[in-house]
Amino acid sequence: MASFNKVILAGNLTRDPELRYTSTGVAIAKISIAVNRKWRNEAGEQKEEVTFVDVDCFRKQAETIGQYMKKGSPILIEGRLKLDQWEDKQTQQKRSRLGVVMDSFEFLSSGTRAEGSGEAPAPRSRPVAAKPSAPASEDPDMPPQEEDDVPF
Repeated sequence: MASFNKVILAGNLTRDPELRYTSTGVAIAKISIAVNRKWRNEAGEQKEEVTFVDVDCFRKQAETIGQYMKKGSPILIEGRLKLDQWEDKQTQQKRSRLGVVMDSFEFLSSGTRAEGSGEAPAPRSRPVAAKPSAPASEDPDMPPQEEDDVPF
C-alpha cells in the first residue's frame, strides 16, 4: 500500500517559540501557527475560519526559528503529520494530538526569505547585471567566460 505524508502551511506564529535543548544538546523549538481561511457564504457574507497547528522543529532550524521569529511572524512550513498519543495521568483517559514535524521553512517577512538550513537569509531576488559582449580582440588563449552557471 502506498503512503504519502506531506504538509505545507503558511500562517502566523500564535506565540513566541519555545526553544529547549535535550540532554545531548539537540535543539527543539515548539511553535504554534494560525492558518486562516476566508470565503463568502451563499448570502455573500464574508466568513473566516482559523486553524491552530502545533509544529515541532529540531536542530539548527529550531535555533534559527528561536532567534528570528516571534509572536505574529509569518512563516511557511513544510513537514509531515504526526499523531501523538498518551494517557492522561489525572483522568486515566487516552488522549491524542495531531501535529506537524517540520522538515523545512521559509521566512515570509522583512523582504528576505531563507530555507530552514540555518544559514543567513538570502535576498528575495538577485539583481542581474547586464554583461557586455566580449570584443573580438580579447586574448585568444583565455577561454570565454560563461554567461550563467545554470545547467539548462
